Amino acid sequence: MVDIGTSPKKAIILLSGGLDSSTVAAQAIADGYKAIALSFRYGQRHERELLAARQVAAALNIREHFVVDVNLAQWGGSALTDDNIAVPTEGVQLGEIPITYVPGRNTVFIAIALSLAESKGAEAIYLGINAVDYSGYPDCRPDYLEAFQNLAALSSKVGIEGNAPKLIAPLVMDSKTDIVRRARLLGVPIELTWSCYQGGEVPCGVCDSCRIRDKAILEANGIIAT
Repeated sequence: MVDIGTSPKKAIILLSGGLDSSTVAAQAIADGYKAIALSFRYGQRHERELLAARQVAAALNIREHFVVDVNLAQWGGSALTDDNIAVPTEGVQLGEIPITYVPGRNTVFIAIALSLAESKGAEAIYLGINAVDYSGYPDCRPDYLEAFQNLAALSSKVGIEGNAPKLIAPLVMDSKTDIVRRARLLGVPIELTWSCYQGGEVPCGVCDSCRIRDKAILEANGIIAT
């Protein structure tokens, strides 16, 4: 693994503490970047993920880690930010955007990441978005990422100068099982990551995120067929 203390180039990592974001953090380091982690306290019921983000950052020797407060729970609109909306437990419904979608979340997060990247002179922003096992979220698709890359080139001093940070989503077309395998190859401490949508100290095992994660780990272990 690269010595991130001497690496000449920097990348901002959107680090939620989940499996995907932790894997892209390790991937950025393997790609030769000094990683700067960025996490958000946005009123999520599963704020437990922020502990996981801190633990993963420490395990990967990421020395700069910013946690930004953006309270999207003020207006709710999602099971993740409104305690009056139950987290679904019946599994992913094909063709439907689930109630766990948080309106505008990735747009807000990437905009802040662009600000941090410009301030820190970072060349890249690594994102754990995924368009395969993504539970139907519209802001996890390649065309969304492409549109935001165009915005990055137009919305900042570095962009106008032709040096906009590159938005990198190495997992965007991977299955969750492939992500588990990649995480293991990169030495990600999977046991420290947190994927559950519910608050609490123990994963619920029945929310969409838990179901997708648990199935992928079983497939990666060869316990069930892919």
